[in-house]
Amino acid sequence: MGKEKKTESYNNDSGSYNYKMFKCFNRKFKINEVTPTDDVRDAFCQFAVGGGGGGGSVDGDSSDGDGSSGVMGAEQLCSFLDDHQGDTGTTVAEAQQLIDEVIRRRHHVTRFTRHGLDLDDFFNFLFYDDLNPPITPHVHQDMTAPLSHYFIYTGHNSYLTGNQLSSDCSEVPVIKALQRGVRVIELDLWPNSTGTDINVLHGRTLTTPVPLIKCLKSIRDYAFSSSPYPVIITLEDHLTSDLQAKVAEMATQIFGQMLYYPESDSLEEFPSPASLLHRIIISTKPPKEYLESRNPIVKQKDNNVSPSSEDETPRTEEVQTLESMLFDQDCESKSDSDQEDEEASEDQKPAYKRLITIHAGKPKGAVKEEMKAVVDKVRRLSLSEQELDRTCSSNSQDVVRFTQRNLLRIYPKGTRFNSSNYKPLIGWTHGAQMIAFNMQGYGKSLWLMHGMFRANGGCGYVKKPNFLMKKGFRDEVFDPRKKLPVKETLKVKVYMGDGWRMDFSHTHFDAYSPPDFYTKMFIVGVPADNAKKKTKIIEDNWYPIWDEEFSFPLTVPELALLRIEVREYDMSEKDDFGGQTCLPVSELRPGIRSVPLYDKKGEKMKSVRLLMRFIFE
Repeated sequence: MGKEKKTESYNNDSGSYNYKMFKCFNRKFKINEVTPTDDVRDAFCQFAVGGGGGGGSVDGDSSDGDGSSGVMGAEQLCSFLDDHQGDTGTTVAEAQQLIDEVIRRRHHVTRFTRHGLDLDDFFNFLFYDDLNPPITPHVHQDMTAPLSHYFIYTGHNSYLTGNQLSSDCSEVPVIKALQRGVRVIELDLWPNSTGTDINVLHGRTLTTPVPLIKCLKSIRDYAFSSSPYPVIITLEDHLTSDLQAKVAEMATQIFGQMLYYPESDSLEEFPSPASLLHRIIISTKPPKEYLESRNPIVKQKDNNVSPSSEDETPRTEEVQTLESMLFDQDCESKSDSDQEDEEASEDQKPAYKRLITIHAGKPKGAVKEEMKAVVDKVRRLSLSEQELDRTCSSNSQDVVRFTQRNLLRIYPKGTRFNSSNYKPLIGWTHGAQMIAFNMQGYGKSLWLMHGMFRANGGCGYVKKPNFLMKKGFRDEVFDPRKKLPVKETLKVKVYMGDGWRMDFSHTHFDAYSPPDFYTKMFIVGVPADNAKKKTKIIEDNWYPIWDEEFSFPLTVPELALLRIEVREYDMSEKDDFGGQTCLPVSELRPGIRSVPLYDKKGEKMKSVRLLMRFIFE
């Protein structure tokens, strides 16, 4: 972006922009009118009454000079949506509703006399991302399977407003996460300075605490503001048994009937999202005293290890087996960090314990053998991103097999002090349901997280592909490292972009001329599918028309994400950011679609969008 002193003006009469240079020179740029591309015009002519295809022929010029006199009524629009866009099942009545909405937006005065779309109306319809979105905007997947069958939108240290060491703790990030659709909220519980109440904070840091009661009330009030499916609260518990009992009392009083917990000590199978509509469930490790009374081996092991928090980096760089890694992770209870062993009354321990729906198990031996033997209960285990990398390198199929019934949560390594994030695909390709992210850690990794959970109507639960849930005759499962043949090819055509002039000042990108936009596209998935493409640069134009098509062969399209980023070319400095989005390939709707763009924080831009076409072969 230019840094020199500058001014600009828009000349509406002449249809041009004026850019002044050094108060001496005046550069004038003509505003190019946005017109339908050839593909849009051909589609309209094919289906419109009076057009040159199935609907008739287009002959002569319309009164507004757009080169077409055809009209697309409800039946013709219904045919277009069915044949060209693949939107099967659209009724004539629904098509008429779309026509009425387009006319209402574009022709306020004459809306009662219009009953069909002309070419410009049709072009604008295709550019309305709420009427012609790139992915299915509602929940459409089976929601009756156990929770372990879904990827779940998961937050890490959900109360932090910034970095991991000195930022404020607040209920506000919790509210924002829930409003975005996050379904797993993490709270770290610590005694307050007097030891009589509970605070939420990142322990052993300079973060300022927030009272637990504020966070719980915020969860109650906003849990289902964007999705009716269950919210899971994962607790990192550093409390005495008395305070654990107080947590149980708080949760029961605040959540009331919203709080779900099973009658039995442990679950044989997780319930489904559909069975937990508008319910809140708690996931943590059972109180230490209760576990020790049930399993003396645990107490013996706990006496030989120092208290630890999951956010600490691994104590050894040796490559461990899956069995020893998960055993160590599971037995180092977070619930007794910084606390003394205290005697708890018998009524306090069960009160806290019985509210825990998703338990972290404590295997007595090797996890691999334990999973084979224990078929009557399910649980959750946590691994750091580093531990996941090492485990997947040596025991990838064991991880996939474990996640078919149990939950696996992955969290950022402890050295990510700036709240950055890691690559989520390695966890997803191995079936890990809870990829815990710092929602304030803006960047490309978080864009991928946003993209994944735009799927299934943005409800926060995305059903895992069937191949991650299947077992062969010899108990074999999906191997993410195995290269597979190409399953299908995604063809992406980038027609044009619009909206920057409305959302940015005219000198935002360049001090002396209109912007020079180009679009980059990335496929992010299994290693064999990763690819990137780039359009040409369109110089000095607020309405860039690229009209370029790219092909992406895919071996595992079910796990692929299409990341799109628009940049403005700058000869002397880093190219400016013009918007981004990320879309799950499995959710892409074929045909010509409007693709809205988002800012760096993942907030939707008011006006900026691309017109694109998606074809699967």
